Amino acid sequence: MSLFSHNDHNGHNLTGFWLLSRRFWFGGGVRATGLIVTLISVILLQLVVQFYLNLWNRHFFDALERRNAAELWAQAGVFLMLACASILLAATSVWARMTGQRRWRESMTRSILAAWSAKDRRVAVDGNGDGAENPEYRLAEDVRVATDAPVDLISALLSSVLTALTFFSVLWTVGGSIGVTAFGHHVEIPGYLVLGVVGYSTIMTGLMLWFGRRITGISERRNQNEAEFRAAAEVMRGGRISSEADGATWTDTLQQRLTAVLRSWRDLCWQLVETTLVSHGNFLLAPVAAYFLCFPKYLSGAMSLGEVTQSAAAFVTVQGAFNWLVDNYQRIADWRSSANRVAALLAAIEHMPDRGDAPAAEAEGESAPG
Repeated sequence: MSLFSHNDHNGHNLTGFWLLSRRFWFGGGVRATGLIVTLISVILLQLVVQFYLNLWNRHFFDALERRNAAELWAQAGVFLMLACASILLAATSVWARMTGQRRWRESMTRSILAAWSAKDRRVAVDGNGDGAENPEYRLAEDVRVATDAPVDLISALLSSVLTALTFFSVLWTVGGSIGVTAFGHHVEIPGYLVLGVVGYSTIMTGLMLWFGRRITGISERRNQNEAEFRAAAEVMRGGRISSEADGATWTDTLQQRLTAVLRSWRDLCWQLVETTLVSHGNFLLAPVAAYFLCFPKYLSGAMSLGEVTQSAAAFVTVQGAFNWLVDNYQRIADWRSSANRVAALLAAIEHMPDRGDAPAAEAEGESAPG
């Protein structure tokens, strides 16, 4: 199997893209390993800080409920330390992620350029309409998106999973169980806040998936239309039009591709309008839903004000962790589109003749009898 192997029956898969990625992340030596360790360490430390900030909510509002000024000032000092740690870790996270993205992009771009340089450069890269047209754009833009997004997405996914697991325990412990009487029967529901956040998150994620079900296809079409429009404009700019008739034809082509670009942007606009209805509604409803779940126990005296705010903060945190797919739906679609187009470029380069093949073929043609 060659480095840029692909499946012609199902379109370009990401084999070549993943092989180049694996070469960097798992064959890149100490620097790549150090970046992975740094990223994971920062995520774990951020989780620890987040846990203690959640606990701080409880202590601070309990002191406020008791009107304990000394404790409030003490908690203010605790918050200052936690805030400084959180800010430092956030800055370290940005450095580690962007360093990883930059080095991954460099590694992949150099590998593609090396493969392309080994081919006969007198032969144009033939995309065959599969997304490898305008290879300069593939190298400049699609490689960037294809290497930027996974670092952010995987870091956020790991953080979300660990956050959900950690704060499930907070909700289970602080929320406890709640008694419900219905139709003359009394039922104790254990861990009712955990059940509440799972149910709420499931509904919101389902709504986002339903309203955003077309966004991946629309994003891919938009990127393809943008590339075709640039390719047509390059022909106009490059002086490759030999006659007035050809110029008129290419002008019509450019207009058609512009129309396709604007149509895809319109489709994307409506998709984002629909998904924004869900995401912004969720932003407003999540904390309110948490408070309403806690109010019965607070009014009965089973929860303090600090426990209510701690539970509500944990509820929103877990719901936000569950929202990883919802929050990143558009970016996943953009990454998939760009990664597919990088794979298409790799496949097109793979099918180009090697630098020595074309001259050999021409020599054979000249020596053959007429």
